[in-house]
Amino acid sequence: MNTKKKKYYTVWKGHKTGVFEKWKDCKAQIKDFPGAQYKSFSTLEAAKTALKGNYYDYIGKSKSFKSDLSEADLKKIGQPNYNSISVDAASSGNPGIMEYRGVDTKTKKQLFIQGPFKEGTNNIGEFLALVHGLAFLKQHKSDRIIYTDSRTAMSWVRKKTCNSKIERNTKNQPVFDLVERAEQWLKANEYTTTIVKWETKAWGEIPADFGRK
Repeated sequence: MNTKKKKYYTVWKGHKTGVFEKWKDCKAQIKDFPGAQYKSFSTLEAAKTALKGNYYDYIGKSKSFKSDLSEADLKKIGQPNYNSISVDAASSGNPGIMEYRGVDTKTKKQLFIQGPFKEGTNNIGEFLALVHGLAFLKQHKSDRIIYTDSRTAMSWVRKKTCNSKIERNTKNQPVFDLVERAEQWLKANEYTTTIVKWETKAWGEIPADFGRK
């Protein structure tokens, strides 16, 4: 029995815009389209309503989320610390068009966004988002913590090195330039910010989520 919920895909920017009922049709509109803007919705009405609005008003909005974890587990994890910012990345393909951003965890207000870059990966984007967040908080002398849903990015930041296996080429040169700057920042700066893993299973998607597939 197939219990997979149907999704509808709104494309604000792509080869064609509109609402698409199949992921493959949505993907055709965003493939090789720099700066494509799209998001999935659970109902056709919601997707149509979103199309009339602004992409940035919809990404990162939490859906009605119900955790599958037990009450005991949820109690143990607790609630998010809202004295924080959240970072996330999105990549259409691996490598593919990549962007990342940071938001206020409580209000979802966007604090920074970078991209789209022609050829990046989700892991690289998560790493860059985390370093950008650390630099942002240090610059603002903020005591807020930072949430990420990427253990890989947390590990790379600890090691002060982006361990991507992607080969450098002319298309991804801007991404690697940013990676080098991020690594240099980590080696040259001390920070007191606490990096915390976002508990997706308890809280739903991270507030900085791009709301993609």
